[in-house]
Amino acid sequence: MKYNENARLDTSEVLDARRGGMLPGSRGGRVALGGGGLGVVGLLVVLLLNVVGGGGGNGLGNVLGQLGQNGTPTADNSEVQQECQTGADANAKLDCAAVADIDSIQAYWTRELPKLGKQYAPVPTVWFSGQVQTGCGGATSDSGPFYCPADQRVYIDLTFYEDLHKQFGTEGGLFPDAYVLAHEYGHHVQDLLGIESRVRTQQGPTSDSVRLELQADCFAGVWAKHATEPGPNGEPPLITEITQDDFNRALDTAGRIGDDWIQKNLGGGTVNQNTFTHGTSAQREKWLTTGYRTGNPKACNTFSATSLG
Repeated sequence: MKYNENARLDTSEVLDARRGGMLPGSRGGRVALGGGGLGVVGLLVVLLLNVVGGGGGNGLGNVLGQLGQNGTPTADNSEVQQECQTGADANAKLDCAAVADIDSIQAYWTRELPKLGKQYAPVPTVWFSGQVQTGCGGATSDSGPFYCPADQRVYIDLTFYEDLHKQFGTEGGLFPDAYVLAHEYGHHVQDLLGIESRVRTQQGPTSDSVRLELQADCFAGVWAKHATEPGPNGEPPLITEITQDDFNRALDTAGRIGDDWIQKNLGGGTVNQNTFTHGTSAQREKWLTTGYRTGNPKACNTFSATSLG
C-alpha cells in the first residue's frame, strides 16, 4: 500500500489524546453498551471481553465493571500536525499513515453516502494511550478500537496494531491497519443510516450483532475498492496503490479476529456459537471480499442475507 507523496494530509480529523488531560465532550462512568447492546462495539471489544470473562454474560459484565474511570485525555495535535503533512510522511510513519487512512475513508463516504439518501457527517478518531473517557463511558486499550455513537467518535490506541501482530499472529501491514479503521468508520456509517439503532439480538451465529459487524467489514472493503480512484473533480487519490498482497494481509487479519478463531486459539479451545458477536473467520473474510469485489455498499446488506456465508 502506498500513499500519494505530494498529497496534503488533514490532521483535523484526528484528536491526539495520548498525553493526558480532558477531551471536550467526554463524561465519566463505564462504557455503556447501548443501542441494542452493541453501540460501542468495535473490531474486537466484545470478543476480547468475552474471552477474558469466559464467554458468558456475567463475565462480560464483570469486565465492564473493571474498566477504569480516570483516563481523561485531552487532544494535543501539535506533534501530529508537525510530523504528518504529506503523503510522503504517511509512507514513512505509522501515525501519519493512520491520518491518511482516516482522510481517505471519510472523503469516500462524504461522496458516497448521499447516494444512499443520507449526508455524511465527518467525525474524528481519538488516539489514546492506556485508558480513555468517552461519550459512552470509560474504556481501556484492552477494549480494542471502537466507535461510540453517543459522541460519534472512533477510538483507538495505536499500539493495537502491534498487539494484532504479536498476540493474534497477523501478517500486518499498512493496509490491514487501514482495514481496522475503515471497519470502525463503517459503524459510523451504520449509525448515520439508522442501522445500528435497530440491533436487538446481541449474541448468536445469526444475531443482529454478527450482521452489524459483517456489514462493517463489507463497508471497509467497499472503501478499499475506491480508495485509489481519483476524486469527483479529478483530484489525485490519496492512496495510489493497494496490491493483492495488501488485500491478502487484510484477509489474514479478518481470519484471525473471527469468533471461532479467537475462542479456539485465545479462549480455551471451545467454540460456542451461541456467544458469537462478530461472525466466523470465514464470514469476515467473505464480507470483506464482497465489499472489495463489488465496491457497492448495497451489496453489504447482511441484515437481509439468508446466508451469512
